[in-house]
Amino acid sequence: MPATLSSAAPQTLKDYYRILESGIDSYQDEADLRPLLGDHLDFTGSLAGHLPDATDGFLGGVAGFIATVKQIEIIHDVHGPNGSAVLYTATMPGGPMTFAEFFTFDGGRIASLNLHYSGPKYIEKGGR
Repeated sequence: MPATLSSAAPQTLKDYYRILESGIDSYQDEADLRPLLGDHLDFTGSLAGHLPDATDGFLGGVAGFIATVKQIEIIHDVHGPNGSAVLYTATMPGGPMTFAEFFTFDGGRIASLNLHYSGPKYIEKGGR
């Protein structure tokens, strides 16, 4: 079942979550995801820390998530003119875990992503 965001979600996020859930065989060397991201994505995550110019690194790192996640279930999403917040459960090989993502946008592209989750639990559940 595909991840379903509210009708208020920007198309950029609908495309982002479709890609995250589509499986590694569909990831096709980042071609679909790269246009959704700003040239200098400001990323913060539990394992990576804060990376102010992370577009290329994020594209490589997210491949591990895409390869392991089996399903994404949106719990709640909130959208405003300059940003969005999404709370979801991802089904991993070792069971479900919860993530929260906070986005800002610039020109319809993701300018920053602040990702909250338990890094050790992610590894324990089979994340890579």
